[in-house]
Amino acid sequence: MLSDLGHPSRSRFFLRVILPFFGVAVALNVVAAGFLYWSAAEADRISIDRQRALVDLVVSQLRERVSHDQESVTVWDDAVAAVQRRDLGWIDVNLGSWMNSYFGHDRAYIVDPRDNPIYASINGTQVDPASLSDIWNEAEPLASDLRSRLLQGDGTGVSEQVLSLGASDIAVAGGRPAIVSVKPIVSDSGEIEQVAGEEYLHIAVRYLDDTLLGKLQDNYLLDGLRFSSGNSVDGAEVASPLGSSSGEVIGYYIWTPYRPGSVVFGSVWPIWVGLFLAGLTALSVLVVVVRRRSLSLNRSQAEITHLAWHDNLTGLPNRIHFKHRLDEAVTTAAKRGQTVALLYLDLDSFKDVNDTLGHPAGDVLLREFSERLRRTVDPGHAVARLGGDEFAIVLCDMDDEEQIEQLCSKLLECARHPFHLSNTQVFLGVSIGVAVGRAGEADAVDITRQADMALYAAKKSGRSGHAVFTPDMETLLKERRDMERDLRNALDLTDQFQIHYQPLFEAKSGKLVGVEALLRWYHPQRGAVGPDVFIPLAEETGLIDRLGDFVLKGACAAACEWPVETLAVNASAVELANPAYAMRVANILMATGLNPKRLELEVTETAMSDMDSVSRANTLALRKLGVRFALDDFGTGFSSLARLQQLDVDRIKIDRSFIRGFGTGNGDEAIVRAIVDLAKARGLRTTGEGVETPEQRSFLAEMGCDELQGFLMARPLSQDALRETFFPDGMIFSSRATGTRPV
Repeated sequence: MLSDLGHPSRSRFFLRVILPFFGVAVALNVVAAGFLYWSAAEADRISIDRQRALVDLVVSQLRERVSHDQESVTVWDDAVAAVQRRDLGWIDVNLGSWMNSYFGHDRAYIVDPRDNPIYASINGTQVDPASLSDIWNEAEPLASDLRSRLLQGDGTGVSEQVLSLGASDIAVAGGRPAIVSVKPIVSDSGEIEQVAGEEYLHIAVRYLDDTLLGKLQDNYLLDGLRFSSGNSVDGAEVASPLGSSSGEVIGYYIWTPYRPGSVVFGSVWPIWVGLFLAGLTALSVLVVVVRRRSLSLNRSQAEITHLAWHDNLTGLPNRIHFKHRLDEAVTTAAKRGQTVALLYLDLDSFKDVNDTLGHPAGDVLLREFSERLRRTVDPGHAVARLGGDEFAIVLCDMDDEEQIEQLCSKLLECARHPFHLSNTQVFLGVSIGVAVGRAGEADAVDITRQADMALYAAKKSGRSGHAVFTPDMETLLKERRDMERDLRNALDLTDQFQIHYQPLFEAKSGKLVGVEALLRWYHPQRGAVGPDVFIPLAEETGLIDRLGDFVLKGACAAACEWPVETLAVNASAVELANPAYAMRVANILMATGLNPKRLELEVTETAMSDMDSVSRANTLALRKLGVRFALDDFGTGFSSLARLQQLDVDRIKIDRSFIRGFGTGNGDEAIVRAIVDLAKARGLRTTGEGVETPEQRSFLAEMGCDELQGFLMARPLSQDALRETFFPDGMIFSSRATGTRPV
């Protein structure tokens, strides 16, 4: 070799070609190796930074969630009343064990206005309130700060989403890292007076070691994750500090991070050495491998971003994403001179689904409803789930109010069709609040508040409907107070009330077989006030008992003179829950002389399904007298054909919304037929409400419906008009006078 190199030409070739070639090859490989090493180190750094960001994100979201979870029970009239009377049984079920079983809170405490503990729960089990001392050093500054803010009337941070003030921090509680959150127990309606700064406080503790460690390690592959009070990393481990609001570091999350760059570098380097002479080819392969690893990291980042911006259950954008989309839509509308519309949706009676069929069934229902929303709303609009059974839709450039009305009708229709859950059919409704922001005038906060007020108005109007925000809704509270005052005055005078009677006809023969008593209120200034307005108000204000007695007395006295088999009178769930209700009905029957077997009390599905012991006792006592019960407006609330078999009623009244849908292709005929068939199988009678066309009457009669009501046969009539129309000869009811007048 030396001899070869000694040849002048070969030496020149070595010096001019081989050496430069090897030099260039070595240089290229050194540069490539350096680039590979730098890429591996950079990939490791990015991966570690993302893992740290992921840990911080999970802790931050968990801290917000604990406070949000507390509001589900602390902003509640019942909770205020329970803690004031110190009903520990109620408190344990609703403010203690339920917070552990449903939200996963590890500890719960209640302190009185003097910060004396009255209740404590650890891991869902009620314990000695004195155990508050374990975490009081951490909770006391938060409680003190919160009381100070409450006393000053500070409303910072309170919004439609955050219902009450609160204070939370990350601290070491009982030797373990934890989120400590303090919330006041306040009235949701505002009807319970509370002294500012002297509210009872609810303290929640959520540990950040065992549960969170398991979640992060299992879901995000943080190998060997542990919590340590000191930053004592071992070898290849990394640490992420866990700090309080004041910036104090209370400990560190430590784990062995996944280093994709190091994995790649360690796998490729032996091959690199073996393929040194093919450096360019090997470099190309390595670049491809590094690129693939980089793409994998990007996909992981995209998945993390998706999880942070979307609801895990339904896949819809979450509250954070919704706020971003709304702000974006408002900004775009202002620049382009467009209109933004916001729809707030809330499922009616969703809690009944969870209570009756369980939370898994409720999750299935939410997913199915989300799919219906996706199919109903155009892809250009934003649909989001805000939490629980609350949804929102952002409509961009929708200045045509008729289009918005049509969309609301479609949304109501998509919710009205039955949901198939746990081998049963469930009927729900949805309430919708609509707010429209004009170009240049729309503000995200204002339009959100307006949509929420419109949703409240829709629910107050009877649910399963929609309401568009108007400035008049700002005066809703004042109007309600005025209406309550007028209702009390009207009950004292009673001359403003009239009882009208809706005739009830046999479906096949057309005979008059009964009447339904309907209360009408004619206010001297307001004019006719609808029962959908004053009946709920009477229930909320405790006036329903007086109102019900007035109707029942007048109707029973009038019906004694008429040859009808049935007198139907509506009974409120509030009335049934009164221990004296059965006795009052019995006294009225005795005073008027009406046979109890002719009286039929109409009760809603919710009232029949959610009866307490008092309501059941009243129902049983009235049944023993011979009074019958009817299920009113079947299909408008939380309806289930399977649950219908469990209700103790004599008649089912099919809601007019199903009958109105005959011939529209929505399947209402099949639903009504199923209801009638099931009723026959149980020996129950059925009544079709809202019959307005001959076709509807014929179809109901053909399928076997027993009785009909509706404007086609007769509108509600006053007592005198009913007598003149159907009993012109002064027929008086007796045991032998049971004939009826055909129409």
